[in-house]
Order: sequence, then C-alpha cells, then structure tokens
Amino acid sequence: MSLARRLRYYRRILPAYLGAGRSQLTFWHETPAINPQALPSDKATGALALPVTLGPYYMLFREKADYAGHHDENGIPMLDYRGATGLQYNPIAVAQWGLANHNIYCETKEPSRSEKMLKAAAWLADNLEQNAHGLWVWMHHFDWEYRDTLKAPWYSGLAQGQGVSLLLRAHTETREERFAQVAERAFVPLTKPISQGGVQFEDSDHHLWIEEYLVDPPTRILNGFIWALWGVFDYWLTGADTQARIVFDRGVQTLLANLSRYDTGYWSLYEQSGTRLKMLASPFYHNLHIVQLRVMARLTGEPRFISFADRWEGYARSRSNRTRALIEKSAFKLMHY
Repeated sequence: MSLARRLRYYRRILPAYLGAGRSQLTFWHETPAINPQALPSDKATGALALPVTLGPYYMLFREKADYAGHHDENGIPMLDYRGATGLQYNPIAVAQWGLANHNIYCETKEPSRSEKMLKAAAWLADNLEQNAHGLWVWMHHFDWEYRDTLKAPWYSGLAQGQGVSLLLRAHTETREERFAQVAERAFVPLTKPISQGGVQFEDSDHHLWIEEYLVDPPTRILNGFIWALWGVFDYWLTGADTQARIVFDRGVQTLLANLSRYDTGYWSLYEQSGTRLKMLASPFYHNLHIVQLRVMARLTGEPRFISFADRWEGYARSRSNRTRALIEKSAFKLMHY
C-alpha cells in the first residue's frame, strides 16, 4: 500500500477503533452466539424429507436486530466507515440485520420484526445487479482497503450466501415469488468460478472455496467461507437442489482438510494470507470461528468441527495466547495495510 493510501486508511480506521461514537465496527463486533432454535443436526443428515420450510437462522445476531446506528428514510441500516468513505449501504449488514429480526420474529411473532426482515429482503431484491459476466450479485459501492484496495463496485461470496439465506426465509414467510426468484439468481455465482463471474476458487488440491474478497491470489477468509456455505445449505434445504448439495459437501470437505492450516497452536488464523507473517484472527473473529464450527457440527454431524472448536476455545482462555495474538495481528496490519 502506498504511503498516501496508508495514511488515508489510518485516518479512517483509528477514529473507528479509538474514537467516540458509532462506526461500522459497532454493527459487526457483537458477541457471536449459536441460535439454539435453529435446525438441529439430525435434520441435516439426509433423513429429512426435502424441501423444508426454513426456520430461524443459525446464529442469533441479537445485538444486530436493534442496531442503533444510522438508518435511511426506509429504515435500512447504513454503516459509518468514517473518513472519506462515510455512510454506506453494505449488503452483508442488511442481510444480517434482516436475519436478526427474523430470529426474533420466530420467537415472539412481533409484527414489527417481520416488517424489518421484509424491508431488508426487499432492499436486497431491489439492489441485486449484474456483473461484467452477466451474473447477479450484490455490489459494494465504496472502495475497501484489503491489501490492494478493492475498487467499487465489488462483490463478495459472503454477501451472496447471506443474501440467499434471508431471501429464502422471506419467501417462506410471504410466499412472494419475487423473493424466491431473486434468491435463485443470487445463488448462481456461488456455483461459478471467479473467472466466470462467480465467487468460487478451486485450489491445487481440488478443494473448493467460496471467497469473501475476490483478490489474486485468493486468501480464503475462514468466516466468510463458512457463512457463505450456510446460504448454499439453505438453498439445498428449500429446493432439494442437487448442485447446492454438491457445493456444500465439497465445501465441508475443504474445511475438514484445511482447518489445521488455520490452527497456529495458540490461536486461529483469519485467512490464508500467503505472507511470511500470518494474519491472525482478532479476538472477535476467533470467537466467531468457534461458534461457526459448532454450527457446522450441528449441520453435518461431523465431530471434527467440535474438536477444533474446543481446541480454539481453550486457546482463548489463555491470557498469554490472547496477548500474543493481539501483538501479531497488529504487526500484520502495520506491515500489510
């Protein structure tokens, strides 16, 4: 990153991390938690009669449901990225806000929660766009500093997966065919390689990844991959779609074959950075990984996910591990951002 871009980056992120008031981090950094009301593991084995009606989402997102930051005139949340980036719509945030309110609606049947979920789904339906390859994606209309800056407009496998998860639940609730049609369009990039306008990457070992950020070489961000897989899983559950099941199963095998590469012996990695100094997960993302792996165990019945979750939870209980991870994460940011 050039000196000028580095200075712009620090002018933006330092107030977000250290300043008063709300920033995009206010939305993202909630406490990760499994939703105990979501699909139990025995319903994901194939014994379940498909298709099914989707219920609550797999994580609670409780704090996101009542996000106290900026909303537009229609009530859609906007995130404050500070600096020149300022207030922006983020399709991932819109999807998570919608899923959070859907979870509460499933518990309470409060009409206002359903209204918020459907507002989010309508926003996603209205803002799906075609990329240069003619596939339908959710664009981010702001530059984003991720190594080399992602130039607007850019799209993400994470957005595709979580958008699909919300739209399918909106269709379940309303039976409005528009939501199912948009979900079908948004699912297609999850089945296509990056070179064809999709979000998939196949590595040299023929492991299939869904990329959160489309960069070269791919960085295989762990949390984004797992969340995207849940959207694929939902698409299979609601439509008994053979291709969706193939993508999900290949993704599961990719995780099982590669989780050890995210394990440093004292903390988890955020991504496969390809750099000598590795990018460790922040405390938030380390805890998110643990929750995501426990959800994966419920969806697949695979005990190896529990083994890694237990090990990483043990790492987090060590003060020395937490301190070491924070120092190494900070060093990585200083060197590569």
